[in-house]
Parts: sequence; C-alpha cells; structure tokens
Amino acid sequence: MDFGSIFGNTAAYLLSPVTIAYALAATGLAVHFGYAGLLNFGMAAFMAVGGYGYAITVLSFGLPWWLGMLVGLLGGALFAILLGIPTLRLRADYLAIATIAAGEIVRLLFTTQLFDEWTNSADGLAGYHSGFRDANPFPEGTYGFGPWTYNENDLWTRVFGLLLLAVAILLVWALMRSPWGRVLKGIREDEDAVRSLGKNVFAYKMQSLVIGGMIGAAGGIVFVLPSAVVPGSYTTSLTFFLWTILLLGGAATVFGPTLGAVLFWLVFAFLGNLLPDLASAGILPISGSQAGSIRFILVGVALMLLVIYRPQGILGDKREMTFVK
Repeated sequence: MDFGSIFGNTAAYLLSPVTIAYALAATGLAVHFGYAGLLNFGMAAFMAVGGYGYAITVLSFGLPWWLGMLVGLLGGALFAILLGIPTLRLRADYLAIATIAAGEIVRLLFTTQLFDEWTNSADGLAGYHSGFRDANPFPEGTYGFGPWTYNENDLWTRVFGLLLLAVAILLVWALMRSPWGRVLKGIREDEDAVRSLGKNVFAYKMQSLVIGGMIGAAGGIVFVLPSAVVPGSYTTSLTFFLWTILLLGGAATVFGPTLGAVLFWLVFAFLGNLLPDLASAGILPISGSQAGSIRFILVGVALMLLVIYRPQGILGDKREMTFVK
C-alpha cells in the first residue's frame, strides 16, 4: 500500500472547498439547532438554493458573479421564510419530518423537466466560472507545497471560501453575545418561559432560520465554485453528514462546526483511501467498492455514539446541551 499517497490525499481535504462549504453549512445549522433548538433536517435544500441561485443568475441572466452570489444568499433567506411560516410552530419531531421532506422536494424540483431551461434537470449546471475567476487577484502560477499545491484558480476559490467562513463565524459570535442571541438561547431552553416575558418567539425563530439559512446558502455557493451544480449532491446523506459534523465539533459553539468539518473530512478521506487499498491487498475479504461503502457505515455508527456519549461535541459544554434530552 502507498501510505504516502493515502496521507497526501487525506491532507488535501484540510483546505478543500468541500470542507469549507460543509463548515459554512454546519455553522448555519448551529444557528438553527445549537442556539435556537430548531431540529432542521433540510440544510441540503439551503445549500442547493444557494448553489443554483448563483449558477442560474450567471448562466441564464448573464449577471455578474458577485450579484449571482447575492441572489443565492437572498434565495436562502426567501426559502427560510417560505419554510418557516408553516413549520416553526410545529413540535421538534414534526419539524424534523417537515424539513427533511422540504429538502427532498427542493432537490426533486431542480431535477424536473419543468425547469429544464434554467436547471438543466438531472444533468446540472456548469460553465459559470469565468466571471469569478476573472476577479482572481492572484497572478497565474503555482502556489503552496506538498498536498496543498494549487494553481491560481484553486487558491482563489479556497481563499474566498475561507473569507466567507471567517465572516460567518464572526457574525455568529457577535450575534450570540448580543441580547438577541441570549433570547435565542432562552427559546432553546424553554420557549414558554421566554414567551411569558412578552417576547415574540415565532419572530425570533424565523430570524434564526433566515440567518442560518443564508449561511447555509453561502456554503452551497462555495460547494459549487470549483466545478458544477449537480442535483445528486443534495441528497439526505449531505444533511446527515452536516449533523455528524455539527455534533462532532459542538452544536452550541462558534468554532465547533469548523473543527467538526475538518475532522470529519480528514477521517472520511482517510478511510476512503485506506479501505479500498486494504481490500486490494487482500487484508479485507471484500471488493474495493464494498470497502469504500464501509466508511458510510462507520459514519452512521460514529453519529450514534456521539449522540449517546458526547452530545455536546468536542468543544461543547454539556450544560449547553440539556435541551437535547
């Protein structure tokens, strides 16, 4: 087995656009669940709306890339409002069912032939990169070293994604230290008590859904910057990966989602490279494709163990997670 290649391919995920996108989406999910207590299982839909909003704006309407990103973010906010109006008064378990159904509805809408002119249905969208790459401040060349070697476009994508992630983290940190954030935490713990103090609980929940949804849409934009928008990427597995990342790092923490994303993708990439090689070497009595599927089983087992033994995550305080019980 080539351990150099295994470790090199794994280390590349440290600054991968996928890792950054998942960190952004998990940060938005932290606003929903970690701070507001909203059991949202439809974050994949917010990412899809952000990615498609960006790509359609550029391809179908010929608008600048930055305006496409703004449309993607506003699309996430609009979807949050449309989702929140009928669902935010539901009990947590019913909210989870409603949001996971909404996520699947959005994915299927993007694959239907009805909107083929704009979405290209199941084939997805590509070829929207020129405007963003023309704004690249880095000269043509090669940057970095080892597994972190990039051309100018790859570097620009990562730097831009990290800037968005830094802005999102700073925004969440500031909001949760404000009186608004303290009310939100109160709603998470006991919304009836907060309502008895004269606060509009529904309005606060809607605001948190919009803010977290826009951060999730930003993650969806970063997710599609390197290649294409493919509807098959927004299945329920994406949402469950985000929940694993959130619980791993710490749901009610500012930096937990980023730490969780990095750890999750490093482990996931390591297993994705190691297990097929073990199968090819005859150490595992299964085929290479079967070995690659084992990592999904391990992710599921890890999620169950996290919920049972450490629901507060790596950076979380157990006192912050009493609402999970």
